[in-house]
Amino acid sequence: MTTSTITSVLIWLPIAGALAIWILPLSRYATGSLAVLISLVEVGFWIEQAARFNFTRTGLQFSQRTPWIKDLHVSYHVGEYAFSLWLVGLTVVVMAACIGYGFWVGRDHPRAYFGLMLMLTGATVGVFVAQDLLLFYAFFEAMLIPLYVLIGVWGGANRIGATLKLLIYTMAGSLVMLAAIIVYGLKVGTFDLVDSPPSTSRWLFLGFMLAFAIKAPLFPFHGWLPDSYREAPPEVTAILSGVVAKAGTYGMLRIVLTKFPEPSSYYRTVILALGAAALVYGSVLAFRAADFRGVVAYSSMAQSGLITIGLFSGTNLGYNGAVLQMIAHGLISASLFLIAGAVERRTTTGEFSRLGGMAKGRPALATLLMTVGVISLAVPGSAAFAGEFLILAGAYTRAWWWAAIGATGIVLAAMYVLRLISGVLHDARGPMVQDQALDLRAGELALIVPLVAALLVLSAWPAGISHHSFAGDRPLNAVYEQFR
Repeated sequence: MTTSTITSVLIWLPIAGALAIWILPLSRYATGSLAVLISLVEVGFWIEQAARFNFTRTGLQFSQRTPWIKDLHVSYHVGEYAFSLWLVGLTVVVMAACIGYGFWVGRDHPRAYFGLMLMLTGATVGVFVAQDLLLFYAFFEAMLIPLYVLIGVWGGANRIGATLKLLIYTMAGSLVMLAAIIVYGLKVGTFDLVDSPPSTSRWLFLGFMLAFAIKAPLFPFHGWLPDSYREAPPEVTAILSGVVAKAGTYGMLRIVLTKFPEPSSYYRTVILALGAAALVYGSVLAFRAADFRGVVAYSSMAQSGLITIGLFSGTNLGYNGAVLQMIAHGLISASLFLIAGAVERRTTTGEFSRLGGMAKGRPALATLLMTVGVISLAVPGSAAFAGEFLILAGAYTRAWWWAAIGATGIVLAAMYVLRLISGVLHDARGPMVQDQALDLRAGELALIVPLVAALLVLSAWPAGISHHSFAGDRPLNAVYEQFR
């Protein structure tokens, strides 16, 4: 396999697997096994790609370009920079764990379920590697289709309302972005992200920024978040928070900052204020949340705000910290939502008032929750600490008060994470916690432990991402020079 095709394989292999699962009359076990196998092969291809990636070389790698609509200069153009390589890795690893979780719990209608999960994998990878704006939009919208069905069919009691909110919010932002894409592409004469020149249009900037602020999400565009995160199956919520939300912050990095440097500078204070509001407001809501998922859901909004502060600080430190925090938080939130699913399966609830005392007799559950919780606390030596420190250093370079607000959010994070750990593991045992409730089983450990192990490796070597995300890449050099 040539290096120019491996990126396309990462997109189309899971989509082809989805079609095969939908067409072939496989048994429940065979369907789940095939989906897990495809997801693991996807991880293997990414590991091969990462091993081949030249981090000392500038520009796009593993690129493939084929004309699509010649009259409009639209092409099937895919490829990766170092920062997108890490996000593709986050996608395939988290998706493999979540597909395995669905297999473990035995989801109903397995052919439909696993086909949708694989389709979501391919579409999300496509978002992170597309180098043509119309192709990016196609994948950006394609993510919504499986998410809508996965929540609407396999979600909780209020799933219909949650899916409608998700659809309305994301479609509104996406339609505005489509209009911005069309105007931008026709104005500059190409839709290619690598070749197209930057624009000074503030209206087009706002069109893109609205879609990405909804997807991230940022305050006050987060109205879809509470219901979707609570009603979706745990593994789908893990994908929403750990991977899909990163498409919003990635869009800010890859499109907004590189193609609209002047509007980005003009609106910098406004966007930083939105990021700060999301950080503080999300942290306060997380501290007040009455259930496991609520804490993790609102903390995800807070982290999106922190990442946005890093991106719009306009500094190298902020960019590096933002990418590192995207990966670290993606692994943290995915792990926590899968642990939340394990707790809910044993107790039928995630409400703190009905939980407590689960550390007794469940060492695996307690160890994993404590480990992920401590990392999310951003204690020195953790991946979250490295990412947040870089973001705060970049924000301080811009203005000291942005760093002060960021530090306040981090203090609040310590409060809600400790409350989460205490509410599940150490408070007085609630009415839904029984002595005979089992510890995490081998199958669950096989899904969660690799995510936690990846977090520990990243904590030991955060420079693997922070030092190898932008090394000389042309699009980000433009940001460095024009966004100061």
